[in-house]
Amino acid sequence: MYRTFFQLDEEPFNVTPDPRFLYASAAHRRALDLLRYGIESRKGFMTLTGEVGCGKTTVCRAVLDRLPEGTHSALILNPALTETQIIRAILSDLGLPPRGRDRLTCIEQLNGFLLECLDRGENAAVIIDESQDLSTAAMEQVRLLSNLETDRHKLMQIILAGQPELRERLLQPELRQLRQRIMLACELTTLPPGEVPAYINHRLRTAGAPPEVRFHPQAEALVSEYGEGVPRRINTLCDRAMLAAYVRGGREVIEADARKAVEELAEWL
Repeated sequence: MYRTFFQLDEEPFNVTPDPRFLYASAAHRRALDLLRYGIESRKGFMTLTGEVGCGKTTVCRAVLDRLPEGTHSALILNPALTETQIIRAILSDLGLPPRGRDRLTCIEQLNGFLLECLDRGENAAVIIDESQDLSTAAMEQVRLLSNLETDRHKLMQIILAGQPELRERLLQPELRQLRQRIMLACELTTLPPGEVPAYINHRLRTAGAPPEVRFHPQAEALVSEYGEGVPRRINTLCDRAMLAAYVRGGREVIEADARKAVEELAEWL
């Protein structure tokens, strides 16, 4: 609604996981660097955890976007899958139509593909989002995928991404074998208050906002207070505050606009 008024190329505060809008806080940059290192070094299992709205899916997409040429990738967004379905989902996302419906045939197909990749000097990475919701049986099947290896190389690198409950799941005795195979563990934290202004500015400039379109420091402080450092909450507040500024006819988002956003979203925050 306000894109034309603010001369924006696109919406700056969408809550979709667009990696172009990823703000490189210290925690997000560390997670991005560690996960890329883990994939490129063939570390096998890795985890990425963080509270709801902290940017896990965005980081996952950014990791996949920045992998070197010759890295095949799959991003599984639906964790409500059976053991066989999860193998078929990985095959499909790797661009391989499953040759059969039974699990053994699918695993053999996946193993053959991964060995061909290794022969060509290629790699494969699989990210499973919302992994805290995987069934115990599905987690065990994912663990068994780590057996697809040679004497020297892990054929597939697997990142389990999820909410903090994932860490609790992995502490369960029945998942100890999976837990022991995790080589890297990353955690996303909330943005510190001092980084919220830079985060807002980053998203505005990425969306093509001209210099005069900005948030007043008092508006930034209010967004920081009620956003609690969670990118998704900050985005929601900023979007509503920009709408208030548009209705008011102002190119700068002021404290009154941010306060109006807080009041309108109070029951949702």
